[in-house]
Amino acid sequence: MLQSEIWDDQAAQSYDSPGTGMFAPTVLRPTVDRLVELADGGRALEFAIGTGRVAVLLAERGVPVSGIELSKPMIDQLRTKADDEAIPVVVGDMATARVPGEFQLVYLVCNTLSNLLTQAEQVACFRNAARHLAPGGRFVVELWVPELRKLPPGQQAVVWESATGYIGLDTYDVLRQQVVSHHFRFDTEAGREARLFRSPHRYIWPAELDLMAELAGMTRESRHADWTGEEFTAESRPASRHGSRPSPWPAVRGIPSPR
Repeated sequence: MLQSEIWDDQAAQSYDSPGTGMFAPTVLRPTVDRLVELADGGRALEFAIGTGRVAVLLAERGVPVSGIELSKPMIDQLRTKADDEAIPVVVGDMATARVPGEFQLVYLVCNTLSNLLTQAEQVACFRNAARHLAPGGRFVVELWVPELRKLPPGQQAVVWESATGYIGLDTYDVLRQQVVSHHFRFDTEAGREARLFRSPHRYIWPAELDLMAELAGMTRESRHADWTGEEFTAESRPASRHGSRPSPWPAVRGIPSPR
């Protein structure tokens, strides 16, 4: 499926979960705090801005925020929170779409880089970020750790959450570096049927991100296990994931512009 088909009206209307999951204050507060710090008084651009989960709070903190978003229904949901004057958005692919001006910060959160399903598209996304950055600006990417260490020989799926009314699992194609996230939701009082949402991704290794940055003329400044700056180690694991798009894997990259 095309990303524009996945993020349709139904997905947009059910995406937000105020106060819970990836919308919980404990998740959003450190994210926004760190992005405010990295913006350093300048403009910020969010790739795949979605319904404004992060951008709205960032704008409320005084950071001028613009966005790029492929899904019109997701933008419509954003517009229930902020108009185009408050948070202007360009409709388009984050790997190619251009936004006027330069930015001190370009950021890409919630694993969304993996929505680009080829290495070439992901490299193009890095290059597009570099084109938007002012001298000394930073590109920040938040991404999850592929759970391949949990895959025994012959097994293709990993259950990453099992809770009342919900099961989340990923199926891997390790040859092609592809993964499909499956979200099963059950209404425990309404019967036996479940609702399923699936989204395809191309998972990316940390060293591969460094090479993508180099191809875009950038260098890695830092990598952390979460938004508070904890050290990233071989044991850094994915955070609990909620919502249609996988919620944050704690890996934050700061990349200064080469210009």
